[in-house]
Amino acid sequence: MTSPSSANLEFVVRTIAQTAVDNERAFGELDAVVGDGDFGYSLARGFEIVLADWDSFDRTEASGLLQKIALTISKRVGGTSGPLWGTAFLRASAAVKGKTELTGEDAVAMLRGAAEGIKKRGNSDVGDKTLLDALVPMTDAIAERLAADPATPAPEVAKVAAGAARAAADATTSMQARRGRASYTGERSVGSPDAGAVAVAVMAERVAQTWPGSASS
Repeated sequence: MTSPSSANLEFVVRTIAQTAVDNERAFGELDAVVGDGDFGYSLARGFEIVLADWDSFDRTEASGLLQKIALTISKRVGGTSGPLWGTAFLRASAAVKGKTELTGEDAVAMLRGAAEGIKKRGNSDVGDKTLLDALVPMTDAIAERLAADPATPAPEVAKVAAGAARAAADATTSMQARRGRASYTGERSVGSPDAGAVAVAVMAERVAQTWPGSASS
């Protein structure tokens, strides 16, 4: 039997995956601007594989599900996106290993684990690096909200996450526009929005907008 918290995790992961597939064109256009050519394509292809294999995954235990997704992405997606997202999901899996019920603290631990995975694998790629620009502030905002009110409903937590992710992505875009992307990344590129931070914001917004039972779903 799937617990409500496990069902929430399934919803979030599936929504992230579907958003990546649906937004391939948008991410691809950002790729063309920033020269990060395989970010959108690999992201979409990787999560397309996850969705196709979804029914074959054992979804009764959170850590096992995340580990299976990690292995699927790592083995079947090329470029930098496969190893990066695979490591992110693997670290998230480790954060809840052995847990049968998930709490808000577990959600924060999974996100922090994913961020550590991205830090480990994302040093050489700009799109990977700026994922953290949105992911870390988003996680901090969730942690602060849950610390203030541990009983905050999941749809409200999702809205907090989306707001923080979008604000962080906009700040990255604005800072790159002012200072030039080269000064931000060390690369010889023009100032422009970046696929990584924007991707996190778009995914978080889709989760908040479609959360089961929320007013906007």
